[in-house]
Amino acid sequence: MNGNEELKAMLDIAIALSSERDFNKLFNIIIARSMEITGCDAGTLYLVNDGKLEFKIMKTLSLGIDRGSDGAKIELPPVEMSRENICAYAAISRETLNIPDVMQNDVFDFSGPKRYDSLTGYHTVSMLVVPLIDSDNTVVGVLQLINCLDGAGNVVSFAESMEKTVYALASLTAIAVSNMRYREELKEQLWSFTQAMATAIDERTPYNASHTRKVAEYCGMIADHINKLNAAGECDDRFDENRREQLVMAAWLHDIGKMTVPLEVMNKETRLNGRENVIKARLEIFKLRAELMTERGEKNKVWLDSVIAQIDAANRMVDKVNGSGFIDDATLTSLKAVLGYEFMGEPFFTEGEKEALSIRKGTLTDGERKIMENHVVTTGKILDKVHFNKAFENTPVWAARHHECLNGEGYPAGLKGDELGLDERILAVSDICDALLATDRPYKKPIPLDKAFEIMRDMASEGRIDGKVVGYLYDCLREQ
Repeated sequence: MNGNEELKAMLDIAIALSSERDFNKLFNIIIARSMEITGCDAGTLYLVNDGKLEFKIMKTLSLGIDRGSDGAKIELPPVEMSRENICAYAAISRETLNIPDVMQNDVFDFSGPKRYDSLTGYHTVSMLVVPLIDSDNTVVGVLQLINCLDGAGNVVSFAESMEKTVYALASLTAIAVSNMRYREELKEQLWSFTQAMATAIDERTPYNASHTRKVAEYCGMIADHINKLNAAGECDDRFDENRREQLVMAAWLHDIGKMTVPLEVMNKETRLNGRENVIKARLEIFKLRAELMTERGEKNKVWLDSVIAQIDAANRMVDKVNGSGFIDDATLTSLKAVLGYEFMGEPFFTEGEKEALSIRKGTLTDGERKIMENHVVTTGKILDKVHFNKAFENTPVWAARHHECLNGEGYPAGLKGDELGLDERILAVSDICDALLATDRPYKKPIPLDKAFEIMRDMASEGRIDGKVVGYLYDCLREQ
């Protein structure tokens, strides 16, 4: 290469290194371009790992050897940080080493290259070894180039002018590696926060122990399923790695607002939540008073039998309704009559007890349901205080929309239709699916898979959730 070509090559490499986000592609760039610039036959890239030099990529053009460029681990023992080994010495001393002929050098231990030559028939002669030093003056790896070739294909020494060029290239690579590692550390930090918050939510109550994990699992399944359909030409949507990560993270964080929901609401197993004992005690007192009044002659036997019949009916109704998942119309009519019973002007039930027993579905009153639903608002407030970098900017938005419905009847914002993207739709379906299939909910029995999806298909036909996404998840779970 002449000077202009070399400069252009360096600029191209600098641009490529600064924009690359994949470690393996980055390593391939440094090996390929350094070998191209120096015109050498072989090269090895080592990275510092746990105080040793780990093989990352090995190439020998004349032998057709290419190991590690596909990201596969090279099964060779790492090089110890010993000054006798030339690549380790370069890392320790932070020096660029240019060896014209390894066979004529007695400073370093070249038993490794000699052993390699005896096994492959290769003949190692010249070597250029450059440490990869980042902007923090930390050695992150070593680049080793072997057998520089002249125009006729003869092995020659690496020119001194090449040292500065390769050193500059190695420095750019070291900085790129450090930046990528820093981004990975930031991502890991964000994920560790996510996992910690999810654990805190699930540990708060045994009835939420697996919910977050299952919703995240379902979201990942659907994204992967969509990608398979896309690859087969059956779907236009596609989830790249970043979009999938944002969706799964949103799933892990979607219930973070439940940290503020009182446990007596979150863990409410029955409509009365223990107050049935107070009711039964009250009715037993009414019965004793009625019997006493009859014994005193204040009331007759017919009256007593009527009171006892009402008390018995009230107790049976409490037992029937309190733990029921749903109250049908016939039961509701009978319940209203029972809730109107009185003893000597004193109602059998308080207004709060009447409200609780009259819940048609589930165990929460309107007030309790509003408290529970407010967890979505709280999720948004909490996540609004967290700095999500650009790569995860959608995560808090999607997490706070998992209870929105396509027909606008969801909460908290009442979004509908195109206001909800595919990602929010996937999260909503995943959340509902686990709610139906869960075996650890205090207020309901688990529903069989086909019945659960029948319910979700009905919800889709009502315009509440996306029917296509329901179908995707059904296909995923059916294949398990």
